[in-house]
Amino acid sequence: MPQSTYVRAGRGLSLLMLLAGALGTVASTELARDRIASLADPAFSPGCNINTVLSCGDVMAAWQSDVLGVPNTLLGIAGFAALAAFGLALLSGARFPRWLWLLLQTGVTAAFGFVVWLITQCLYVIGALCPWCMLVWAVVLPLFWYVTVHCLRSGVLPAPRRLTGTLTRHAWLGPVLMYGVLAALILTRFGTRLW
Repeated sequence: MPQSTYVRAGRGLSLLMLLAGALGTVASTELARDRIASLADPAFSPGCNINTVLSCGDVMAAWQSDVLGVPNTLLGIAGFAALAAFGLALLSGARFPRWLWLLLQTGVTAAFGFVVWLITQCLYVIGALCPWCMLVWAVVLPLFWYVTVHCLRSGVLPAPRRLTGTLTRHAWLGPVLMYGVLAALILTRFGTRLW
């Protein structure tokens, strides 16, 4: 694919980007609001502190919530808002150059890697789950998968035709497997303590 080629996305992927961006922005904003409230009042308890396992407060208090020197929530607000704008532009018929798709692919791949790391930290180090964080996980997993499939199928990322055909025919399988593995890990780690 030539560098100057402009690529569009189908309605499904465009809607996924818009929805994922909107949900991620809401989750990140709520977490930022609770984080500010907890800094202002040490006795503040976030509304998503449900029990000893489902506890935003425990996750927000951990060093993992400020990995890059700024609260993860601020990165989430910026990234998800940009994603929602990208999805909205695609829904209105926009086409973007290959370099912008590569930038998007890089961003969702970094977000996927970061989310996988945060999942392991919440499960095995912090020992608590944040419902708002779990919403972010729920949108990043399929977002990474479907953006990658689109970039492979459209030629933004080079791949053998056989691979792109298989991925296109079975595109639904990736998110189902990821959600299944995540659910199994959560249930294995916490079991009935979730309720």
